[in-house]
Amino acid sequence: MRRRELLKTGAMLSTLAFTGQPLLAMQKPDLYVPPEEAPHELTFMQWPVSRQVHPDAAFLRELKQTIADIANSIAAFEPVVMLAAARDHSNARKLLSSGVELWDVPTEDLWCRDSGPLFAFDSAQKRVVSHIQFNGWGNKQVHANDGLIASRIAERLAMELVSSGVTGEAGGIEHDGHGLLIAHESSLVNNNRNPGLSRTEIEDRLLQAYGAERFIWSPGVWGEDITDYHIDSLARFTGPGRVLINLPDEPEEADPFHQAALETHDRLLAAQLQIDVIPEPYDHRVQAVDFVASYANYYVCNGGVVAPQFGDEETDAIAVEALERHYPDRQVITLNVDALGEIGGGIHCATQQLPLA
Repeated sequence: MRRRELLKTGAMLSTLAFTGQPLLAMQKPDLYVPPEEAPHELTFMQWPVSRQVHPDAAFLRELKQTIADIANSIAAFEPVVMLAAARDHSNARKLLSSGVELWDVPTEDLWCRDSGPLFAFDSAQKRVVSHIQFNGWGNKQVHANDGLIASRIAERLAMELVSSGVTGEAGGIEHDGHGLLIAHESSLVNNNRNPGLSRTEIEDRLLQAYGAERFIWSPGVWGEDITDYHIDSLARFTGPGRVLINLPDEPEEADPFHQAALETHDRLLAAQLQIDVIPEPYDHRVQAVDFVASYANYYVCNGGVVAPQFGDEETDAIAVEALERHYPDRQVITLNVDALGEIGGGIHCATQQLPLA
């Protein structure tokens, strides 16, 4: 089931109560989340298994192969830990390279950027989990296991779990690691995540959680996809104050995502950021109206960039050239990850880095 479709069906909403454990600590001063391009110890990913989420068995097999392809590609540059219940290890192992380690951490779905742990350094340069509580994108999807992944990883790594006081997903927040955050209001200033909190209160808590000083908001899109329009499928920091953004060549007035993307572009431009635009693919393999074809949804690892390609030779080449320009010291690897686009996400959504201590 596609992530945008799921919102419109109303399926599964009655079984979504979060059963998480109490957080270990509230916010601490002087937390700092490094930029994604800083050195990693490893990458975390999640193994998709839930038939409630993915009822089509054939498509679920395709998703698993896609996740394995991403993990194996990253493992050529740095270690990968795949999170999966022990009962799923033998099947996962058949698809994973020797550079991917399996941990017994049960999962439902694959979106580790959202349900996995956000790592930060505290004032003593000790790594902690700066916790943004995942609630299934506003209780739109089952998350009995995925809602506990961050706390289970913190426990396994003997790291303190520090509450941000915010419910949401790290995929809804972009940070440059140099004091600046950008986000769409729709995925955070939303009663399905943070009822009773104002934008200012959410902003203050996230600035503290990331160790940032400045926040750029754009409206986004409420209620049209399961994420309420995550920023990481549109715009990504590639350095301090430098943004790569994926925009349509011919925006459609009737498409709320196109209009919201243009608004975000204008706000970033008004903030005097350096902006590099990559066109969306036109002639891609999957033509479904809700297919997410985002070149911005790539992942930066040690020495490499793992990025999507969609079958449009012209725009695929433009995207690679842009990534090579922004990351000149890294090898750009492109993959067919259409299965992720069919359910509303991409490579970045499926990964979460552990910064090097």
